[in-house]
Amino acid sequence: MHEVRHPKYKDAFSYALRTVAMIESAPLMVNALIEIGTLLSNINRQSALRVFESAYEAITKMPQPLKDEFLYSLVKRLVKADAIDTAFKYSLELDDEIKKNDVLILILNSYVDKGNLRKAHEVLDYIQSEPWRSLALFNILREHLKREEFGTTLGLLSQFRSDYWLGEAVKTAAFYLKKAGVWDSAVYEKFLDVLIELLPKMGAEVLRSFLIGLALQNDVEFVAKSLPRIPREYRDEVLPGIVSSIIDMPELLERFIDLLPEDARELVEAQILDYLLEAEPKSEYLSLVRKIGSMASSDRILVKVIRYLSKLHDYETAWELASSIKDPHLRSLAFGGIAVEKLKEGDIDGAIDATSEVKDPRWGSWLLSEILAKIAELQASGRVVEDIEERAEEQKRLWAKE
Repeated sequence: MHEVRHPKYKDAFSYALRTVAMIESAPLMVNALIEIGTLLSNINRQSALRVFESAYEAITKMPQPLKDEFLYSLVKRLVKADAIDTAFKYSLELDDEIKKNDVLILILNSYVDKGNLRKAHEVLDYIQSEPWRSLALFNILREHLKREEFGTTLGLLSQFRSDYWLGEAVKTAAFYLKKAGVWDSAVYEKFLDVLIELLPKMGAEVLRSFLIGLALQNDVEFVAKSLPRIPREYRDEVLPGIVSSIIDMPELLERFIDLLPEDARELVEAQILDYLLEAEPKSEYLSLVRKIGSMASSDRILVKVIRYLSKLHDYETAWELASSIKDPHLRSLAFGGIAVEKLKEGDIDGAIDATSEVKDPRWGSWLLSEILAKIAELQASGRVVEDIEERAEEQKRLWAKE
C-alpha cells in the first residue's frame, strides 16, 4: 500500500501489528515481527527499530537452539535494514560461534563500506576464530590501503593467522602500493623487512605473493634488487612463482633477467626454459631465448636454449651455440635436439649432419644410432618422439656400470 501511495498504509501497519499480538506461537510471531520490521525499515526507521526490538525481546525468552536460530535471522535483517549498531549489539548474544562469526563479518563489512574503520576494528576484537578473523583483517586492511595508510597496513600484516589470507593481503598491498604511485623505496623496504621477518613463521608463500604482486605491476627492478636480501633456502622457493607469474610477458622477462644477481640468474633461466619447453613454441620468445643463450654460464642451460631455438627453426643460432659446448654428453644432447627438429621437418640429411658434429666417438656413435632409430620411427608412424635427453641419461647410467 505504501509503494502505491495508498493513504491508509499506516492503518495497514497498525492492523498488522495488532494481528501479530494474536499469534500464540512464539516462532510464528517472531517471524511476523521480523517481516513487518523489514518492510517498515523502508518507510519509518524508528518504527522499524521498535518492531525489531519487540522481536528481540521475544527471542531472548526462547530456549536454545531456537534462540540462536531466530537471533541470527534478526541480526541479518538488521544489517540489511542498515541498522548496523543494533545488529552489532544483538550479535554478541549469539552462543553458536559459526553463526556469530558469520554475522560479525557482515557487520564489519558494513562498517568498512561506510568508511567507519574505528567501528570495524571494534567488531574485529570479537572475531577470534579462523578463517573469519583473517578474512575480517583482509577487508579492513584493503580499506586502509585504499586510503594509502601503509603504516597501518604493515601493523595488520603481522596479525594474520591464515597463510592464504596473508598471501592475499600481501598481493593486494603490492597492487595498491603500485597503484598509488608510491615509489618511495623506504615504504617498499619496510614491507620487505616485515615479510622477511615472517619467513620462519609463515614460510616463503607470503614473500612470494608480495614480489609476484610487484612483478605483475611491471616493477621487476625492485623484485630483482630484493633477491640478495632473501635467505637462499627461501629465495629458491620464491623465484619459480615470480617466473610463472610473468611467463606470458617475454619483454618483462628480458628486463628481469638483465637485473638479476649472478647467483640467481642461472636458476631463473632454467625455470623460464623449462616452462617454455613444456608449451607450444612461440616466435615472440625468440629474442628472450637468444639473450639467455648469449648470457648462459652453464652448458646445461645452453642445451635447453638450443632445443627451443631448434623448435623455432633458428638452426643457425642453435648450431653456433651447440658448437661451443665441449662436454661430450651435453654436446650430443645439443646436436641431438637440432637433429630431432630437422627430422620433424623431413630433413634427414640435416639430422645426420648434426650428429656428425659430436666428435666424441662413443657419444657420436650413440647419437647416430638414435637418429637412425628416429628415422625408422618417422617412416613407420610419421612422428618423432622427443626423448633424446631421457635416453642419453639412461645410456650414461649404463656406461657408468661398465
